[in-house]
Amino acid sequence: MPEPNSQTTSANKIRIITQVLTTAVKLWLRTQVSQISELEVEIKASDRQLLSGRIPSVSIFASHAVYQGLLITQIQLIAENIRVNIASVLKGKPLRLLETVPVFGDLIVDEKDLNASLSSDLLSTALSDLLVKVLPPDYPQSQPIKWQEILLGNNQIILRGLRVTNSETTPLEICLSSQLLSGHELQLALIPIKPDQGDILNDNHQYNLDLGSDVDIQELTLIPGKLVCRGRINVNP
Repeated sequence: MPEPNSQTTSANKIRIITQVLTTAVKLWLRTQVSQISELEVEIKASDRQLLSGRIPSVSIFASHAVYQGLLITQIQLIAENIRVNIASVLKGKPLRLLETVPVFGDLIVDEKDLNASLSSDLLSTALSDLLVKVLPPDYPQSQPIKWQEILLGNNQIILRGLRVTNSETTPLEICLSSQLLSGHELQLALIPIKPDQGDILNDNHQYNLDLGSDVDIQELTLIPGKLVCRGRINVNP
């Protein structure tokens, strides 16, 4: 029986390393979410790059992932110039990033998934914090709000909830328009707030939300029933 040549042996080793690394990436991604329906990972690297722990590109596709209670309908990512602890991974240890990784991606969140996320602390807290920022300073902001529905329109978000006090519960509707000012800055404008008594705000109030230097959004689109986002984010070790 002929002995395998060195080239075949090397190819087998690289194949094993690729399989181990792909599995490690999937395991790491699954630790970041509590639920995921579909997950595909493709690693693009030469033999030498894999052995050194440097990966030029990894493409990731996931659908119906749940991150801290927030449902993400679909996400497609490409991570570039990745450096990982390959020696430790081959010994069965968890994957760890050694350098900051730029990740380019497309994100889609359907309205129904957004509404299913209203019970999550992440989304409800974010909405409450946002309300404090977009409301005028003289508007009472201490009353808790129970969020009930989010409607997505053309560059608009409508938030519906109940403002709860000791004596009564008042319906509340907030309409926000959105505009991308730069790759990391989003402007939100309050259009009206309408409880059942009628308008309580006549003037628009704007707030500029700075997402930080690790974010570079190229497109943020709100269409009826869907939010679409495309851009880059740095993932730090």
